[in-house]
Amino acid sequence: MKPPASVALTLCLLLVASARAGTISTSDIFSRAVSASIACMQWMPIGLCFWLECTPYSCSVTTSLKVGHYNPDLVVSSYNELGGNPWSEIRSVLGQAQRTAANSVLGSLLPIPIDSAGNRTEGSARNRDHKNLIFRETDAIGHPQGIFSGVVPELICESQTTPFVPYFQSSLDALSWRQEVPEIFYPASLIPGLRELGSWPLQTWGGVFPRTGWTVQAEEPKAAALNAQRAGDIVTRLAQPHVYLPVTGTLSTNQQVWPPGPLIEADHRTGTWQMLLPEVDSGCEAFGANDLASVTGWGGGRVDPEGDYVWNLWRPYQCCERRGEIFLLSVDWLPYPP
Repeated sequence: MKPPASVALTLCLLLVASARAGTISTSDIFSRAVSASIACMQWMPIGLCFWLECTPYSCSVTTSLKVGHYNPDLVVSSYNELGGNPWSEIRSVLGQAQRTAANSVLGSLLPIPIDSAGNRTEGSARNRDHKNLIFRETDAIGHPQGIFSGVVPELICESQTTPFVPYFQSSLDALSWRQEVPEIFYPASLIPGLRELGSWPLQTWGGVFPRTGWTVQAEEPKAAALNAQRAGDIVTRLAQPHVYLPVTGTLSTNQQVWPPGPLIEADHRTGTWQMLLPEVDSGCEAFGANDLASVTGWGGGRVDPEGDYVWNLWRPYQCCERRGEIFLLSVDWLPYPP
């Protein structure tokens, strides 16, 4: 006996919704970055650069416009299932490899399988029984829009990141990300109030340290944001005790570039975040907002049933087009970032 047409249609719609839940594509990421570019990019002319240009007969000083703007450097995902990055193309390419890597590193150390993230009680003994203990996998991948960075050298600065390059995968960093080694021994991991996301003790999302997948947070979106902040903190620094590729240096031959420094929590001058999943933000912000006076809180309406969250990380750059063989100096008439 066939179900009524209305029931069949309802089931079909539910299946389609389920298939799309917690998933974002490369085209989605690109288009959502473009739609927020006016609010997040903050492009402005900020000064002049001076160059020495020489011919076989003489030398002269030339100038080029110095500009500042934010680039969408990284797509940072915090998600529930090992190998289940909500970025569909990355999941297809790296998903199985991530599961294999995590099991290879920790398979002989843990008494239980490590197939999923959110509902286990492994990790630090001091937090095993905490009812708000949440674990998430986290990846930081080069933003696809980076293929256009620096294409207009007089107006757009070249990014430090390369599109689709995995700068951080928690599955490859399984020992540190799951077992808190050696992060638990940092002073900021032991002393409350150091490196907090928010204002400790009355209004805090949690500590940036230890930089692991474990968070003690009643609101899941804030826990995911904290994991994203930790991944960004790691990859924008050198010589961290993690398995990762640092986002450092520039290889531009057409520009003089002043890249951003390390990401610092609650400081928009080092980086801002644009949520892509489950909600799409039209602007950018630094995590750690004070939402004590809000009825729903920052996480209200942002909870994903699959436990999957994705952000663009925008970081500030300054640059000018190369107009000679030797860069002499730059003169700024406006500070940047604003």
